[in-house]
Amino acid sequence: MRKVKFWQIKSEIRILGVDDGPFEPKSKGEVPLVGVVFRGGRWLDGVLRTYIKQDGTDVTERLIEMVNRSRHRGQLRVLLVDGVTFAGFNVLDVKKVFKKTGLPVIVISRELPDMSDIRKAIRHLPGWRDRWKIIKSTGKIYPVRTKSRGAPIYMQPVGIKRADAETIVKLSSTRSLVPEPLRAAHLIATALVRGESYGRV
Repeated sequence: MRKVKFWQIKSEIRILGVDDGPFEPKSKGEVPLVGVVFRGGRWLDGVLRTYIKQDGTDVTERLIEMVNRSRHRGQLRVLLVDGVTFAGFNVLDVKKVFKKTGLPVIVISRELPDMSDIRKAIRHLPGWRDRWKIIKSTGKIYPVRTKSRGAPIYMQPVGIKRADAETIVKLSSTRSLVPEPLRAAHLIATALVRGESYGRV
């Protein structure tokens, strides 16, 4: 897969951080998917929102649509997403997002994903083999230490070189171990559902 070349990664690079809102397990309905536009890890420039089905299969198309229709699209350079499963096991096809938006994607996880547990959890869902295939094809997982102290987080870069992805993750992690665009997206998405933000990415 051809990668986007970053000749220079500026401190104010426009990043879209994406996370979903909380939901009740085994319930049905829609869950908010929030995108937060940041300049680096310091300035919030905008907020995007759409909705996806719990345990559905629409997160890829909804995210592509949200990005491509946004007035911020022309300034965005990279997407940061909180894992590849949203609203339960609505699985994001990161490679398709890259292909349809032209923006590289960096998947972020606080902890190393347990693929065995994930596979067991999705087996009860319709089309689980297709979901599993997308999860497995996302790419290699790399550790990234964003702070001199503290455990590493993990990333899966798609459409971008590992070194460039690591630089972006580190420069945008200004308040915690995780990039600020993701932290803000999490807080906003939680507030939309619960009325108040809480928890961590």
